[in-house]
Amino acid sequence: MAYHCATVQVPEDWAKPDAGKKYDISMIRIRSSKQKASERIGSLLLNPGGPGGSGVDLAVYLTFGEKLGGLPTEITDRFDIVGFDPRGINRSSPVKCIDAKDQDASFAADPDPVSQAEFDTVAAISKKIADGCAKKYGEDLTDFATEQAARDVDALRAAVGDEKLTYLGYSYGTLLGATYAQLFPQNVRALVLDGAVDPTETFTQGSEQQAKGFERAFTNFTKWCTTEPSRCPIAPDAQGAVTDALAKAETSPVRGPDGRDATAGWVFLGLISSLYTESGWADLANAIDDLQAGDATGIFELADQYAEREPDGTYSNLFDANLTVNCVDNEKAPGVAGIRKLQGEWRSKYPLFGAPMAVGMLPCAYWGGGRDPYPAGEAKGAPPILVVGTTGDPATPYENTADLAKMLGVGQVLTWEGEGHTAYPSTTCIKDAVDRYLLDLKMPPEGLRCPPK
Repeated sequence: MAYHCATVQVPEDWAKPDAGKKYDISMIRIRSSKQKASERIGSLLLNPGGPGGSGVDLAVYLTFGEKLGGLPTEITDRFDIVGFDPRGINRSSPVKCIDAKDQDASFAADPDPVSQAEFDTVAAISKKIADGCAKKYGEDLTDFATEQAARDVDALRAAVGDEKLTYLGYSYGTLLGATYAQLFPQNVRALVLDGAVDPTETFTQGSEQQAKGFERAFTNFTKWCTTEPSRCPIAPDAQGAVTDALAKAETSPVRGPDGRDATAGWVFLGLISSLYTESGWADLANAIDDLQAGDATGIFELADQYAEREPDGTYSNLFDANLTVNCVDNEKAPGVAGIRKLQGEWRSKYPLFGAPMAVGMLPCAYWGGGRDPYPAGEAKGAPPILVVGTTGDPATPYENTADLAKMLGVGQVLTWEGEGHTAYPSTTCIKDAVDRYLLDLKMPPEGLRCPPK
């Protein structure tokens, strides 16, 4: 593999391309030594989601080979693999406005503050974070809206010399890809949108869907524990073990090896982290078992992996960018009183994840950096777009898949009856269906459902 890095300069605001400052978008092109010029199709542009994930890092990982979960050789032999860090993320003019101590406090806070005093404490942390971002960047925060990033994608397409875009977007990357398809339908060759975000949902509806998705994934984890007790030390009552661990962490948290207390917030973050992949279920079971024995190492490893927290207590800008893009993109975030009401309502509907997902909307309720919502409509004139969904996906619930495909007007659903967040290239069935589309523009059979294994 040959790795080449570059930057593409884009305007601060695509509505005024000749005014204001410029952003340098960092990208990488990876070309296989086995690629034949006569068989090269073009570039496959990648986005890992988040928002806040690094496409440069994803591109490097996905070219490590199929045995390590990378892209099939058939794809890397025919496409240049191109990853990029969207504006505001990682290497591309990163947004950095959350102090590490405030980020620690936010993650450590009670995920479901029941009393008004407890709720006010969590709200104050959220307000401090939102105010800090607004103070540092002001109206410039709207520069990092998804629509601006989608217009950057077209600049990247042109920079690599492709007449039309071939794109693979995961999670939030499906929203970025869908926005692109609406803005530049004539420039689309093939889009794979894996782990669908539904652009027609409000911020509140999206948060509730996540509560529903994580609740479903947790139930699937507990069922797995009963069938795999040799791999799940908290069987047979995994649900009881996790809820008991959260309750104990509120009053008597275990001290971690670095001096942090494994509060309910950190335990909950570790729980969220482990549900993104089925392979994380055993890690969760072991971490909760260790926590019960007074060892918080495992739960902090899960939490810190998700948060991109380094051993020295510093963070990447993943959550700075995530907060910024989510708040800027959503014009109608609920107010604090509305969130407090939803907290109780969702606790009843989704006992473990409902209230935390409601409380998680607080920073956007205090957002003072402006809003710039993305479009939500048909991709008129675009070719067929493949929308991939996983039935057990916690973060982008399966129900979003058909909704996104319907909104685009040219979308077709491909289903993986599996667990975890996103599907390609997890199984032979999914891999073959996506590969045929990317290589030959041949859609899989309508309604294809791929088995778990």
